[in-house]
Amino acid sequence: MSTLFSKIIEGTIPSFKIAEDENFYAFLDVYPLREGHTLVIPKAETDQFFNLDDQYLSGMLLFAKPIAKAIEACFPCNRCGISVIGLEVPHAHMHLLPVNSSNDLNFTQHRSKASDETLRKVQEKIKNQLLNM
Repeated sequence: MSTLFSKIIEGTIPSFKIAEDENFYAFLDVYPLREGHTLVIPKAETDQFFNLDDQYLSGMLLFAKPIAKAIEACFPCNRCGISVIGLEVPHAHMHLLPVNSSNDLNFTQHRSKASDETLRKVQEKIKNQLLNM
């Protein structure tokens, strides 16, 4: 059975895509903790992050690296934080967020759905930064 994330990759469910290659897909979280909150997922359906084989896991981090750098350049923050929780959707994924404190990665905080207009602006900002790197 396809996961929510597989449907996003297939285009069945729309997303605000940041980047894609043959193995990975990155898109904005529509319920962001912070502006710029991006999800990075493998195209292969694997429930648990650390069940990815070593080559695929390292490839995922390398795919995420320029996205993290773009997030740092686009939004005021000390760094781009990374979080792997994996409880929300049974498909391995990592969260990339601009952070200034560890509380910025607190997923128990209330998360409101961002408007499409806001998400388009954030998407454009990050994608333009990626093009200029």
